[in-house]
Formats: sequence, structure tokens, C-alpha cells
Amino acid sequence: MAAAASPTFDVAAAIAHADALLRRGKRADAAAAIARLIDLAPERAEPRLLRARLDQIEGDFGAMLEAARQAIVIAPQSMVAGFMCVEAETMAGETAAARVRLAELERRHSNDPTALRRAAETYTHLGAHAEADRCAQAARALRPDDLDGLFQAASCALAMGRLDEAEADLDELIARRPSDFDAYYNRATLRKQTPQRNHVAAMETALAALENKPPPALSYALAKEYEDLGEIERSFDHLERGAAARRRTLPYDVQADVGAMQDIAHQFGTAFFARDAEGFADDAPIFVVGLPRSGTTLVDRILSRHPRVESRGELNDLPLAVMRAAGRTPDKAHRIAATAQADMRALGASYVRSVRGGGARAPVFLDKTPLNFLYLGIIARALPNAKIVHLTRHPMASGYAMLKTLFRMGYPFSYAQDDIARYQVAYLELMDHWRKHLGARVLDVRYEDLVDDQERQTRRLLAHCDLEWDDACLTFNEAASPSATASAAQVRRPLYRDSLDQWRGVADRLAPLAVRLKAGGVDIT
Repeated sequence: MAAAASPTFDVAAAIAHADALLRRGKRADAAAAIARLIDLAPERAEPRLLRARLDQIEGDFGAMLEAARQAIVIAPQSMVAGFMCVEAETMAGETAAARVRLAELERRHSNDPTALRRAAETYTHLGAHAEADRCAQAARALRPDDLDGLFQAASCALAMGRLDEAEADLDELIARRPSDFDAYYNRATLRKQTPQRNHVAAMETALAALENKPPPALSYALAKEYEDLGEIERSFDHLERGAAARRRTLPYDVQADVGAMQDIAHQFGTAFFARDAEGFADDAPIFVVGLPRSGTTLVDRILSRHPRVESRGELNDLPLAVMRAAGRTPDKAHRIAATAQADMRALGASYVRSVRGGGARAPVFLDKTPLNFLYLGIIARALPNAKIVHLTRHPMASGYAMLKTLFRMGYPFSYAQDDIARYQVAYLELMDHWRKHLGARVLDVRYEDLVDDQERQTRRLLAHCDLEWDDACLTFNEAASPSATASAAQVRRPLYRDSLDQWRGVADRLAPLAVRLKAGGVDIT
């Protein structure tokens, strides 16, 4: 029975206090404050939502879902509780339920542009780009003066391949809000800029107004457009400035990722592979892995042209399944150790159920999340019939490609040459470890070989994935399916060789990358 609240107990203030504790990372204090709130204000949904957020931070997605559903019972019409429940169901692997609930939220709030924008964002996270586009366009129609909504609509148009529409939207946004530098960068990536049609002069004017202290996105936009115009040195000047500014905003230590990869190799070594472990024998998954900007999106587009294959894009389903299998753990090292002892069959089944619930319908589905290379030991045992394709690329070209991409999320190692090189060295060592234990389970495909001889490499890919030949796989750029990666515009062009050796034109500027790679034993000839 809940305790009676004191007449002087200020519930709203207590909720704000608990929320502040949670935001500051004071988990134990937040937990105590939330528990007291639940006891003293059982009629309020907010304490349950705070509890759900705390459970999410601690990696207990089952408890998160329970708390979110309790909030829904208390406040069944609450939009906030509804979206929290969708998020919790997704993280708990209940993606089919999440899709049903999200569709209901979209229907119920069809006249609320704020709710529709939230729905569009959530659909995007679920890889449901057509639904995200529908919600974004509806929100824009309801509130045409909402410039954040215009940016979202442009992003959805880009993912759906409507590049001219996306550019027109971004032109409008920049005209109405000249300080939206993310829009400048997105616009720069939509096509190859030409001397007759580019935005360099306008961006240089914007840069001058900022007293040469641009935000990262403006620097990256200038770097991209100068590169397209062949002014590589000027491009690199802006790139260097933008990357340094971006790196300063990130509380990141590459050694933590290096250490995690070493822990993975230790936990998923000879003893792990020697144990009897029944996996979930499903033939559907194909995993395309590698470093970002190594050609994973290109391979995804090639394979997804096959009539039996459906791309699900970049998914969180496998990392979330791993976290569910590990349970509550104090840190990453303990999570890695706990996962190595997990029930591999249950983990594999949880992953497939989550992807299927998210909308995968074809006999074969593609998960092209690059950093799934971290989980190849788990994939091999939990999903013994899954196919694995690993993209490789010249380490200098790979490093340069990452450096000159402004990622919206993830990849914090990509903004400093030293970080990139140290991450690459650790990644290459981990891939050597996987090859030692997995052998032919992993097909290595060199990006350079794919560009030089698309048909031969496509035949290798299809054979490895037990798929019969189909000519459509050679016309990947004609695919109408959505793409929301950093290569979303590029993959709608035929294969091109522009970027294969582009790094050589700025080799002197990439000296720190080369020195660190060579020190790590990487051949860069």
C-alpha cells in the first residue's frame, strides 16, 4: 500500500529533482528519489517514466519496458508515455509490438505536428523510412513555418532518394535560417558540386561573418564542395579545422575502444569456440561489416537488388540483443565477459525475432551495421547459418574517408588522425583473430576490387550468400529502396573510381595517420 503524501510534499518539484539527478549521472540518488516518488505519488506517470529511463541507462531493458507499461496504464492517453513505451519495446526486442504502438500513436496524433515529428524520428530509428517520410511530410504540411520540421522532411526525402526535393528543401531552409549549418553540410553531400553550380561563395561569406570560427558542419560543407571543385588543399584546410572542432566536443578516449576489442578477442577465443553451444539455425541473416566508409553500403545495395533479399539498413538489433543477453553489468568489460557465457541460441533467436518484428519480410535480410565486426564471434555461434561479408579498403583511403565525413551519430574516433589510426590497428588485429577462428565463414571483399571488377566480385558475394545469379545486382544504383547512411546520395550513382586513390593527393597532410598506422604494423604501400 502506498504511503500517504505529506500535504507539503511538492510532487512537481520532486519529479524535477529526480530528473536532474538522472541527467547528472547520480544513479543511486536518482533511484532513491524515484522510488520515493512512486510510493508517494502512485497516480503520476512521470516517476514510472523516470524509472524506465534509469533502467535503460543501466541496460535492463525488461525492467525498462515494465516501468513504461506501468506509466501507460496510469496515463493511457499520454503521448510521452506512448513514445517511451515504443522505445522500451524496441530495446527489449519487442519490435512488432513497438511498430503497432507507433502506428497507433501516429493515428491518434495525426493533427499534432510535434507528435508526427517524433513518430518520424522513431520510424527512422526502426529503419521504416517510408513511414518516417510520411510522418515528416504530414508534420510539415500542418506546420509549414517549423524549420526543424523542414530539416527533417529534407532528411527523409534524401533517404527516399528524392535528391532534388531534398536540395530544394535545404535551399529554402538555409534562406530562412542562414545559421543552420547542418543544412549546408547535408546539401553539399547531395551531389557533386561543379564550377557552374556550387555554394562556396555563399559559405565563405557565412564563414567571414563568423570571424573564421565556424561550427564543424560549415567547415565540413566547405571541405566537401572544395574537394568536388578539385581544390584539395583548400578542402583539407577546412576539413582539418572542422574535425578538430568536432573532436573538442567529444569526451572520447580511443583507448577504451582499443581495450574493448582486446577484451573481445580474449573472451571469444579458443575456449569459447571449443564449447558446445547450440545456435539459432536461421538462414535469413546476412551481415555486412567493416569500418565506416569502406563500401558496406555499396555491397548492401548490390545484394539487396536480388529478389530474395531485403536490406534492413543499419540496425541496433544485434547490439541490443547482446545487451539483453548480458543483463545488468557495471561496465563494458563485464558485459563482454557475460555475453561470452550467454545462451547463444536464445541470443540468436532474440535477434531474428527483433528484426522480423521490425518489418523484415523477405526470405533473406541484410544487416549492414559496420561495427558488427565486433560481434562476429557471437554471430558465428548464435546464428550458425548466417552469412558474413567483410569489406576491406586501403587503410589510408579508409582513414581519409572517415576523417572527411561528419557523422551524425557514432564513430567518435573519426575526427583525429591519431584516433583513426589507433582504432584501425585494433580493428585489423581483431579481424585477424576472427579469421583464425572462423575461416571461410567470413568473406573478405576489397572495395578496390569491387570497383575494378564489379561483376566478378558480385558473383563471389552471391555465391558466398548461397544466392543464384541475378543481373539486377549489377544495377545497384537503380534500386528505389531507402538509404539513410552517409552514402545515401552516392549509392544512387553508378560505380565510380574518384575516391580510390584520392588520399594520395593529400598524403603529406595525412602524415600523422600514416606514421601511426606504420607504427602499428599496418602495410600502407
